[in-house]
Amino acid sequence: MPAKEGLTKVADLDVTAREIDFVERFAKNWDALKNILSIMRPIEKEPGTILRAYTTQSKSGLAESPGEGEEIPYTEFEVVEALKEDLTIEKYSKATSIEAVNKYGAAVAIQKTDDQFLIDLQNKVLKEFYDFIKTGTLTGAEATFQMALAMARGKVIDKFNTLSRNVSEIVGFVNVLDVFQYLGAANITIQTQFGLQYVKDFMGYNTLFLLSEPNIPRGKVIATAVENIDLYYVNPANSDFAKLGLTYRTDGETNLIGFHANGNYSTAVGEVFALMGMKLWAEYLDAIAVITFGSSPEPSPEPEPEPSITLDKSTAVVDVGSTVTITATTVPADATVTWTSSDTTVATVSDGVVTGVANGEATITATNSTASATCAVVVGTGA
Repeated sequence: MPAKEGLTKVADLDVTAREIDFVERFAKNWDALKNILSIMRPIEKEPGTILRAYTTQSKSGLAESPGEGEEIPYTEFEVVEALKEDLTIEKYSKATSIEAVNKYGAAVAIQKTDDQFLIDLQNKVLKEFYDFIKTGTLTGAEATFQMALAMARGKVIDKFNTLSRNVSEIVGFVNVLDVFQYLGAANITIQTQFGLQYVKDFMGYNTLFLLSEPNIPRGKVIATAVENIDLYYVNPANSDFAKLGLTYRTDGETNLIGFHANGNYSTAVGEVFALMGMKLWAEYLDAIAVITFGSSPEPSPEPEPEPSITLDKSTAVVDVGSTVTITATTVPADATVTWTSSDTTVATVSDGVVTGVANGEATITATNSTASATCAVVVGTGA
């Protein structure tokens, strides 16, 4: 007798568990990031919301204090929209063939690719955030990494002071190679969560993220206050989406991502679909410090060695009409050597070859730039 319609089967439970596992792992990872960045709670927005970032400034500076009995003038400020961007729903999918499961097993073909799918979705949100903070308008330049860190932090605190807003924590973003070049052999405790490396309580920063290119190029420090960072999202479980017949599994709390898995019998593949609308955002662009610093000096080249010259003999005896060779060794090795004789009527020299001319003594000198060496030559018949 066949099973009744509507029976929940093992395959259904496997798919449900897979969906639950995916959205819960995604939510836990983002909870970890929220804790690192001290984001209190994600802010849910309706589909079609436009996010805006601003810069603020007084139009003519602080108004002067009036005299006794005079009306107090207003100090006029303006808030200028510097950037806006739609908070959009983004759709992604992945498929695994039955052949892949048959060859590698479900643990590899399904679970491993699900893991990478989750990482890629997370990294997309982070990359967009890194690109966004690099547009911060609180800019400056310093000579060293240490000064860039200090001034980035100082500029953020100063900016929030002008906004009459408190700063509880400063977070920074730097290139990991700049940090290790600065530290040299010194040891620091590096933590890893959400695939991010960071250090806590480093030179006044509550959290300093250690990133690689192209996310943060070398020679740049970016900093802002945690109060300036928000996580906005569109709920994938929104009832308007369900009206399309599209239902996604969510974690039931923050609902940052929707995930759905099903089998496609016509192609014998397992399909997964992800729906998310997330964006890390900073309210004030001019409260994001972007400080560049000079490239670290290249190691000084080895000093050029002092020119020198040595001869293979300090004295020599040669017959009249005969020759003797003196060999010179120079630094640098390819240096030009000039040969001279103190008395060419006794002995002559050419490229180190000494020829006896007449009985007597002569000094042969080899010169290399500023260095020289000599050989005393005795010339005689039958010497």
